[in-house]
Amino acid sequence: MTSGSALLALQRATHATLLVLASELADLGLTAAEINVLAILADGPGRTVSEICAESGSRPSTITSVLDRLERRGHITRGTRPADRRVVVVELTPSGRRAAGTITRTLTSVEARALDGLPGEAVAGFHTVLRALAEVSP
Repeated sequence: MTSGSALLALQRATHATLLVLASELADLGLTAAEINVLAILADGPGRTVSEICAESGSRPSTITSVLDRLERRGHITRGTRPADRRVVVVELTPSGRRAAGTITRTLTSVEARALDGLPGEAVAGFHTVLRALAEVSP
């Protein structure tokens, strides 16, 4: 890979973004993985562990430990679906909803600051590249 590599640029951008988010969300005392899971759950409906794994791009073992920590902190609950008791559904608690709201507002603010002034076509192209990279199979 060269210095002009999209993957290296994405890695640098991810690192810089995580540093900004860690700084702006420091009061929550959450890891990047915990922030990611709460952001996924922020829209309200519960998700299965499989859905969280798919949305986060993480392995079930990683997500399970993140969920354990979030549950201990009182941010989530895990339950079952009446139609299928084998399926674990993760939902936000009131404190989880407050934290997720803070995370969502911060993500929106950071993104707006980063993309301010860019043409819509550039942002759309960026999203196209991100989808393509996310779909690369191992």
